[in-house]
This record gives sequence, C-alpha cells and structure tokens, in this order.
Amino acid sequence: MSDHQRNEHETYDKLIGLLDERGAAYRVIEHEPEGATEAVSAMRGNRLEQAAKCIVVMVKTGKKTKRYVLAVVPGDRRVDLGAVKALLGGGYAGFATPEVAERLARSVSGTILPFSFDPELELVVDPALLEQDELFFNAARLDRSLALRTADYVAIAEPRTAPIAQAD
Repeated sequence: MSDHQRNEHETYDKLIGLLDERGAAYRVIEHEPEGATEAVSAMRGNRLEQAAKCIVVMVKTGKKTKRYVLAVVPGDRRVDLGAVKALLGGGYAGFATPEVAERLARSVSGTILPFSFDPELELVVDPALLEQDELFFNAARLDRSLALRTADYVAIAEPRTAPIAQAD
C-alpha cells in the first residue's frame, strides 16, 4: 500500500469512527473508482443536488496572510469564488493547488470529504445542500461513497453556512 493509499484509508477510517461514535445514520456505497461528481452520482443513483461537491479555496486576507476554506456546494452547482472571498473579507480567492488541497483535506482530489479534520481548513456549506434529507459524497476513496443523513451531518460537522454556490 502506498503512502497515498494509507492516508486515504486513515481519513476514511477516521470519518467512519466519528460517524459511528456519534450514532449517525449512513450507508456505505461501493462502486468503480470515480471522483467526478456527475459520473459518480450516476453510479450511486443519487440526484446531483444531493451530492456534496467539496472544493478547497484559498483566500488572501492580507499581503502575507491566507485562509483556506473547504467550500461544499450541491453537485449541480459550482463554487462562487466571489462569495467566498466576500465572506472572509479577502482581496482575492482562487482554487487551492492540488497539493495544498490534498494536504489539508487529507485525501486526493475527487474524494475530499465535506468534513474538516484540519484547523487550517474552515468548513463552509451552501444552505441549498442542507435542504436534502441525505447527502452523498466520496468518502476519502475513489471506490467508496457515503450516503449520510443531513441532520447527522450538520450535528457532527457543525459547518458554517453561507450562500457560496452559483448555477453551473
């Protein structure tokens, strides 16, 4: 097993441990390796708006200061960088490099969880996603997803909510 795979499995195990500890209602869905929201939603049989699309955004808040946001939006929308920038009072917002995103999220692109296990990564969720009864997302692995009851997600992840999505 590569270090990369080991990290993914550690993140997956940490998530499952947390959900079990908190008594969350979830289902594990195994599928062919896939990280693209549209393709994996078709495999899982969920509607796109039920998919939690997770993107790491870097916001410059000063000349030498940056903050990182784990932006979570419905699968049929995209992250509104302007809204994230305004939310944090930044001067610039852009997508974090894959290296930074994967380090902070502790998983590879396409498998980033709608949970933050890093104090440097602030979780912000678009409220439209939380209108769904159940959320679907890759669980730090390309071959495994979770369907998680939204109420349990909110109770455990305690996300900041703000309108950060725009139509795709």
